[in-house]
Amino acid sequence: MTDRAAVFIDGNNWYHFVKNCGVVNPMGLCYAKISSKLIGPARHWLATRYYIGALQQSWNPVNYANQRRFLSLIQNDDARITVHLGRLERRSQANPLAEALLHLVDDPDIPAEAKFRNQLRALARGHARVETLKEKAVDIMLALDMVEMGRTSRYDVAYLLSADGDFTPVVEIVRQQHGKRVYCASPGFSSALNGVANAFIKLEKDWFDDCYR
Repeated sequence: MTDRAAVFIDGNNWYHFVKNCGVVNPMGLCYAKISSKLIGPARHWLATRYYIGALQQSWNPVNYANQRRFLSLIQNDDARITVHLGRLERRSQANPLAEALLHLVDDPDIPAEAKFRNQLRALARGHARVETLKEKAVDIMLALDMVEMGRTSRYDVAYLLSADGDFTPVVEIVRQQHGKRVYCASPGFSSALNGVANAFIKLEKDWFDDCYR
């Protein structure tokens, strides 16, 4: 009997590694083509599940609209592709650039006009903290689904598209307790995942050339 394969995508981790590896238009990638290419003709593609934190419209209407458009596009590629939304929370954290600027403008050995020094000091203090978005529940959703679907034999082979070593225990459970094969794939690399998966597939920029819609 042909093995059934399910693809689990850690959206945030995957997107940034794809972008950083030099893919010019990551928004134009077709996840039906990516899934089919990874799985190959010898296995039956069962499902692709894309996990991502949901942006709020009130934070940035443009980014919100872009994310919704992107998620709609990838779901329209194939009925087997589904999107699973987690939460995003705003977090304030120290801005290392502000500290570096203050150190620079307060260094007596570096000559500078007083007005220039004061302007830089004001900029640094005004940007001492920056706002970031922290994903919540996304990794847990993916992990729970991957384990539960493996436990109930809803797939034979799992492909995890991520280079996040935090998924190491999940891969171990799926393989050791549920007897499934797990392949990890990403333009990034995780030695932790490489150590527990059946294989880690390191994807280069050229791999994506025939994966656009």
